This record gives sequence, structure tokens and C-alpha cells, in this order.
Amino acid sequence: MFTPWSPTPRARGVRSRSINAENPHGAIGGAARTASPLGTGRKGTAFLPLPANETLVLADIDGPGVIRHIWITVADATEAGPFVLRDLVLRAYWDGSEAPAVDVPLGDFFCNGFATRARVTSMPIVVAPTGGMNSYFPMPFRRSARLELVSQHGGDLPHVFFQVDYTTGDDLAEDVEYFHAQWRRSNGTTARGEDHVILDGVSGSGTYVGTYVALASLQRYWWGEGEVKFFIDADEEYPTLCSTGLEDYAGGAWAFQDELRSSPEPAILTFDSNFFGYPFHSTRDRTKASPFSTEAVPMHALYRWHLPDPIYFDERIRVTLQQIGAWDFGLFERQDDISTVAYWYQSGTAAPFPSLPSASERWPR
Repeated sequence: MFTPWSPTPRARGVRSRSINAENPHGAIGGAARTASPLGTGRKGTAFLPLPANETLVLADIDGPGVIRHIWITVADATEAGPFVLRDLVLRAYWDGSEAPAVDVPLGDFFCNGFATRARVTSMPIVVAPTGGMNSYFPMPFRRSARLELVSQHGGDLPHVFFQVDYTTGDDLAEDVEYFHAQWRRSNGTTARGEDHVILDGVSGSGTYVGTYVALASLQRYWWGEGEVKFFIDADEEYPTLCSTGLEDYAGGAWAFQDELRSSPEPAILTFDSNFFGYPFHSTRDRTKASPFSTEAVPMHALYRWHLPDPIYFDERIRVTLQQIGAWDFGLFERQDDISTVAYWYQSGTAAPFPSLPSASERWPR
């Protein structure tokens, strides 16, 4: 598995390249050639448009190589409509595969669920003010890499700013592991006692490297007692790895509060760090999708990167999240609105993912 956090000396023949609107093909000496009112080469093309329901190819690269960094930003809700971060889908294809290895709503991939911006400061994902979304997950490819931004949005986006930084000529091992990311949602529709599925259907060997969870609390009381379970290889009914609760999995404790008490009402403490965080909590609808009310169900988002502690599998992996809450009388089964992103590497490309729900089915409610 590639990691950008323990760099190795550059091998002979490896070269740095970059693709953006100023150099859409990453050509040598091909950047900053268009003209602006200031003249040729003076910030001529800083962005590209994305018409409604069309696809913008962010990068189409011949290999071998490794995508090292992705930066992207789009207009916020006031210009583009309330759900643009869920209406746009980031897709990645490795080595000519017809099925995407990454198929995730744009905001959720960058830990900005609920179609709402949030600042994130971690090793692989950084979302800086205001809405500069960055990924440092290394993404190796042998023959080709194709990144797409698919619009399932109702309106045109006049400004998509992006940059893809990569290297070419990398000496990749025969069993190189390819980057994958998948989005799933349980919109309060699972039966009581039924776990939310974060990832399933993955066979072969690989490395699980992270989880993002966006949970809208549809029931009263504490929502975070559910355990994250990792069923590795031959595991069937019981997993090999299991957390002790959702806030524990994200490195927190005692309900992310300043103190575990009922009166006065405790303060919720958001935080982020290199490998885990709880960067978003809100009870107000920031999408402004309705003029009638700005109040919303409590929304919570957290992430956990398994980078210094990767989860290896040789045959298959399945990851689930229990929906369990707690109140004064003990534990109880819940039914919440949970959206997740699973991030992993595997040898070869994964089997086709379950179809991504339509844009309207992805909207936060």
C-alpha cells in the first residue's frame, strides 16, 4: 500500500505532473497558455463549467503513475442550490475498468456530509476555509487513471475549480493495491436490531484505511452506542475486530461532551486531528432548502483513519455499524439516518458496487 506519510527517495524516471483548467492534460510545458485581459499566461483559465446532468473529466492519465493530491471546490449553496455537495458524484476508474473504484457524493468523500460544509484537518482529508476540499490518499494505477465529476444537479455550475497532482513512471509492484471508496446510506429504513452496512461484497486481499460517518439522529437520547464491526476473511456470525461504541471508534469519549451530566445541559465539543475526529454537529439546517424552518434533527459527523493501524484482509472484508442508543434505563435499538464512506485498498479492482441512489434519494432529510 502506498502512503504519503513515509516518503521514499524518488526513483529514476518518476516525474511530477499536474492537471487543472490551466493544463487539462498535464502536458509538459502546457500550463498557463491561455489569455486573460491581463495577457497570455496571466490567469487565463482558472475553472471549468459543469452543465446540469453532465460529466466533467477532471483527469485522464496514462500510466504507470500515482495520483498524490486532489484539490477541488465548487460554489456553495447560495449560488448552486442547497444539495450540490450531494448532487455531485466523484468517480475514479483504474486501468480501463468499466466500473468505478470510487463512487461517492463529492461532499461525503471529503467528510462534508449532509450537503453541508465543515472544516476538516486530518492527514488524508483536509477541508480548508471556505470549502477547499483536499485528498492526500495515494491512488496508484498501472495503465490509466480517469477521474470524473458527475453532475446529478438540477442547475448548471459555472465554476468548478480543481487540481490533480500526480507522478508518472512509478515502479509499481505486480500486486499493487488500488484505492477504492464507496458510499452507503440507511435512511431510517432498517429494521430494529439491523446493522448499517458500511462495506460488503469485497473479495481478495487488501487494506481497509478509513471510515466517514454522517448520522442524523431520528430518535431521542444518546445515539452513539453502536459498535463498528470488521468481519475479516473467514468471519461469519462474529467479527475479529469490534469497537466499543461509535464515539470510541472516532477516538472520543463520554458522548463528545464537556461533562457527562443532565443539568445544566452539557456542551458538545467538536474536534479533529490527524487520524480521527468529530468535526461537525448541528441542529440547524444550513442548506436553506426550506423557507419555513431552519431547525433540523441533530446531525453528527465523524471520521476514523486506519493509517498507522491498518486493517488487513486476505480473502474478504465486511464492515457494519450497530444502531444502538442509551438512556437512563439502559441500551435500546435505534433507527437513524446514517450515511457512510468506506475507504480501502485492494489487489485488482473491486466487483461493481451497488448502484448509487438517485440524487433525490441522497438528499438529507
